[in-house]
Amino acid sequence: MTEDRREQILILLYSYCQLGMTLQRFYQKWDVTREDMALICSCSVQTVNGWFSTSRRCYPPTPGHLRHLAIMDFLLEDFETIPRELLDRLCLKEERMVN
Repeated sequence: MTEDRREQILILLYSYCQLGMTLQRFYQKWDVTREDMALICSCSVQTVNGWFSTSRRCYPPTPGHLRHLAIMDFLLEDFETIPRELLDRLCLKEERMVN
């Protein structure tokens, strides 16, 4: 398989991937705050609070937000098995990590 063909297959797989994790499942699985969820999803804490609100005025999370949660779930779940080179590419170098 050529490199171009491999890249096209990966792009298509990623584009049509239904990767997502519900807010409730992520929140129950991991000991995170709503502030953490806002950081993960690149949004405000007010937006996250709205997701948990029962008000009709609040919007549900987008598929993009749910994808962020699913990717973070993968990273948290499999952190020890992720190759060092990949961690470096994700900008998780030790000097940047907070204890």
